[in-house]
Amino acid sequence: MKIVVIVMLAMVASLAQASTEVEGVRIWPAPDHTRLVLDTEGSVDHNVFALSGPSRLVIDLKNTSLKADLSKIDLSGSPIQRIRSAPRNGGDLRVVLDLKSDIKPRSFVLEPNQQYGHRLVVDLIDEKGSRLERATSPTVTRDSAGKRDIVVVIDPGHGGEDPGAIGPRGTREKDVVFKMSETLASLINKQPGFTAKLTRTGDYYIGLRNRTLLARKYNADLFVSVHADAFRTPQPSGASVFALSQRGATSETARWLAQSENRSDLIGGAGGLSLDGRDDMLAGVLLDLSMTASINASLGVGSSVLGKLGDIAKLHKPGVEQAAFAVLKSPDIPSILVEAGFISNPKEEQNLATEWYRNRLANAIMDGINDHFQRTPPPGTLLAWQKENQRDGGQISRYRIQRGDTLSGVARQNQTTASELMRFNGMSDDRVMVGQTIRIPSS
Repeated sequence: MKIVVIVMLAMVASLAQASTEVEGVRIWPAPDHTRLVLDTEGSVDHNVFALSGPSRLVIDLKNTSLKADLSKIDLSGSPIQRIRSAPRNGGDLRVVLDLKSDIKPRSFVLEPNQQYGHRLVVDLIDEKGSRLERATSPTVTRDSAGKRDIVVVIDPGHGGEDPGAIGPRGTREKDVVFKMSETLASLINKQPGFTAKLTRTGDYYIGLRNRTLLARKYNADLFVSVHADAFRTPQPSGASVFALSQRGATSETARWLAQSENRSDLIGGAGGLSLDGRDDMLAGVLLDLSMTASINASLGVGSSVLGKLGDIAKLHKPGVEQAAFAVLKSPDIPSILVEAGFISNPKEEQNLATEWYRNRLANAIMDGINDHFQRTPPPGTLLAWQKENQRDGGQISRYRIQRGDTLSGVARQNQTTASELMRFNGMSDDRVMVGQTIRIPSS
C-alpha cells in the first residue's frame, strides 16, 4: 500500500513539474512601443524585470521550456539587439533581451482568440521619447490666404496582435480596414482644404484611449474609426455608421458590437485593475457630461456618410446607430465608427477582400465627409472662407496692406469696423503685415 501511495505522489509531483513550451515568438514594432509575444501551450507564470549597464530585459517563465528558434526572429525596427535564453533549475526558462537603450516593461497574459492560442505579451516602452508623431501647427492650404485645412483622423481598427474579426474564409478585419483607411486618407489628402492623418501606419496595436489621444494631438475636426465586424451568426449584413450613445445602444446588434470592440482593449493590457484605470473611469464619467454638442455633430456627419454609403452598398440600418464604443468617447471631437460590412457574412467577406469594393466604400465615406463640411465648415478653415465668399455673392473687394496701415485705419476708409474686418477675415487679433491681402465686405 505504501508503495502505491509513493508512486501516486510521484506522479502528482511529475504533473506539477510538467513544463509548458514556448512554441513561437513574434515581434510587433510600433511607433510608441515594441510588443514581444511568446506563444505558449498554456498559461504561464512569469516575472519580468529590467537591468541597466548594459540595458537588458529579463523574462523568467516558471515550468517552461523553449521550442521556438530565437535566432530566426526579425529584430529590425525594434530596440532589441539580441534574444538569448537558458534553462534554469527546476525546469524554468530565462529569456534575456539585450537592448539598445533602457525601456520600461509591461507584461500580461492573453487567452486564446480566433487566430492565436495562449500568449505572454511583453511591451517595451521607451519613456524618454515616444516616436508617435506630434502635431505641430495646423496644415494650411497654400492658396487659402492662410486658412487652415480640416483635419480628419482615420483610425484603422485593431492591428498587430489583435486581428479583429475573422471571416469564414480567413479574411482578417485588421487587414481589410487598414487597406481601406489608406485609400480614404489618400482621397481626403487630394481634396483641397482637407488633411488626413492615420492613427496607425502599419500592422501594430494601439490602445483605444491612445487612438483618441492621437486625434487630439493632431487637432482633429473629425475622428473616423473604420471596422468590418462580425456577428454571432452569418445572416447580418450591410454597412453601418455609429455615434456615441450616452444612454446605451440603439439596437441589440449595436450593443453586441460595442462590447466586442471595447473588449479588444484587453489586448492592449488595459484589463488589469489599477488606480490609474479608476481615475480614467471617473474622468470619463465627468467628461461624458459635456459631450452633447460633440454627439450631435457626430450624428450630423454620420448621417451624411451613411447616405453616401447607401448609394453603393446595402445598409444594415436606415439611420445612424448609437452605442458605447470606447474609441468614440472624445468630448471635443466629433467621432463616428463606420462598419464597412459584416465580415462574418460570406458574401460581404468576399466583397471586402476585393480592392474595387473597398475603394467604392472609401469614396462614399469621403463624399459624405465632404458634403457635411461643405454645409457646416469649422471656423477659420478654407471651406468656411469659401462659403463666406459664396454667401456674399462675390461682392467683396480686397485690399493689400501697405506700409503704415493699421486695421482700424483700413476699416475707417471702408466705412466698417476693425472687429468686423477681423470676423470677416477669420483673424484672431488686429495685427496686419505689409503685403497681406484682406477682404472688405460690401456695404
